[in-house]
Amino acid sequence: MKIVAALFASLTATHAFTTTTRTDRVVTTVLSSVSSGANTVETSRKVFLNTLARASTAAIVASVLPETALATGRATLDVTYRRYAPRIRAGGEFYGGDFKQLVKNNDWSGIQAALQEVPERTKKDLNKADSGVAARARQAGEFSDSRVLVAADLFASSFSSQNSVTDKTKKMKAAVASLRSTVSEMNSVVKQASGEDKGGFLGRGKKKVSEAELAQQMRTLYAQGGNAWNEYVFAANENLALQFDKFEYVS
Repeated sequence: MKIVAALFASLTATHAFTTTTRTDRVVTTVLSSVSSGANTVETSRKVFLNTLARASTAAIVASVLPETALATGRATLDVTYRRYAPRIRAGGEFYGGDFKQLVKNNDWSGIQAALQEVPERTKKDLNKADSGVAARARQAGEFSDSRVLVAADLFASSFSSQNSVTDKTKKMKAAVASLRSTVSEMNSVVKQASGEDKGGFLGRGKKKVSEAELAQQMRTLYAQGGNAWNEYVFAANENLALQFDKFEYVS
């Protein structure tokens, strides 16, 4: 079933997303394009482990999320929930709150800051005790990959083991992959709006996109990301043990 919603109206109305319930399953759809990018996920053990290793290869991510990257196995669920749930929950609250307003107001600098990743190490950082890791980690945006999506990815892994990947993990990781793709597109739109990305050779050969068009693209991406987030939440909450608080949908 596909539900197509007018995006601008969704951002100015009380609710940004359309939610339907069928036999206790909550499915959010605003744009029919949301589900097309996250239908398939590589499920081999090799790809699964490579995904987990993504966070552990960078010391800076370890600062943002100081816990171990190999958050796998049902025995670790209690630990990983306590580690990653606060970041995931904060990310969702930010996305459906402050970030929504930034998109609505076409606040390009605010959007860019919200999605900003940890800056690269400089020569000055070498003189610091921790090579500047802590200071740079604090510069990660409120909905950056290193602050939110890495945590969401690692938490998804806690419902599987290294030898067996559950459907729950696959669904959660598929939603994270969709979010990563959306955030990447958002960054591209921001660069065009700020003039960083002029396209073509030395800014030639590419028609300049108007701010109105870029604003519409960002609203479309916001709705797409919101749907992906809600798919993640649905998968995470499904059959979640009663001792854990469920995650909230964005609206």
